[in-house]
Amino acid sequence: MKLDIVKNKIWFLCLSALLLLPGIVAMVYSSITYPTHTPLKVGIDYTGGTTLQYGIDSTTPNEKLGELRTKLEENGIDNPYLQVINVSADNQKEGLKSIISIRTKFIEEGSNITNQITEIMNKEYSSAELLQVSSVGPTLGSELFKNAVIALSLAILGIIFYLTVRFQFDYALAAILGLVHDVLFILGVFSIMGLVWDVQIDGLFITALLTVVGFSVHDTIVVFDRVRENLKYYSKKMTFGEIVNFSIHQTLARSINTSLTTVLTLLALYLFGGVTTRDFVLAMMLGIIIGTYSSIFFCASLVDMWREGAKKKQAA
Repeated sequence: MKLDIVKNKIWFLCLSALLLLPGIVAMVYSSITYPTHTPLKVGIDYTGGTTLQYGIDSTTPNEKLGELRTKLEENGIDNPYLQVINVSADNQKEGLKSIISIRTKFIEEGSNITNQITEIMNKEYSSAELLQVSSVGPTLGSELFKNAVIALSLAILGIIFYLTVRFQFDYALAAILGLVHDVLFILGVFSIMGLVWDVQIDGLFITALLTVVGFSVHDTIVVFDRVRENLKYYSKKMTFGEIVNFSIHQTLARSINTSLTTVLTLLALYLFGGVTTRDFVLAMMLGIIIGTYSSIFFCASLVDMWREGAKKKQAA
């Protein structure tokens, strides 16, 4: 039995509202309460921070990196971001096998925090040697955040222009609202996570968001292309709602299979890829899932609702 998506469009639109509302409330609350007045908790990439790099003479598994992060947090180092950097063959000959990069909030010159981190590293790795300290000031961090917002806005505007040229106005508007729907959902989830679990966004999050924007629109275009093609052949035999339903079921298996294989790959990365990329992978997974939902249920429901309203007005 095939699901009648058009018949149940009101339920799908209500489900979308329920998915978005908690996140929107969280973003408004965050904008009011955070010192930065941003809807999400931003990391040191955008507020300024310090990176310390330590060379060690052994390889470091992800489990060990997680333990080190916990010990740093227990000693008052707020939300450190850890990463292992592979070294060249020449450095390996000198006894240096890997570099551990630690990013934390901005450390002022002369502060004892650097010595504190070094002491913790020396306890965990007897051969740890501080190789480099680099800082991004709050002013530069603010500039990076502004540039990230501009990049996201330009990408969305470019997609809006393409959709407006490619499709009729109601199709384009539905695809644009689907795009906004997906972005708001991801932002809302990470806003809630920032309030509950102190999750901060960084440059990788913006990368994930831009990728999701492209994926979401791609899926919607596939559905709308099929609707437009079927209208040429079945407009006299079927109602617009029936054509939308027929078109969705033609593309449903393809959309789900494509999304499922991508999500399974990302799930493996989320479980075994380490803490440094976990939030990035989570944003990608959420985006692909919600993008698949919106292209099938949300955008198609909007187009049918508008066409049905226009038909009733014409009849009246």
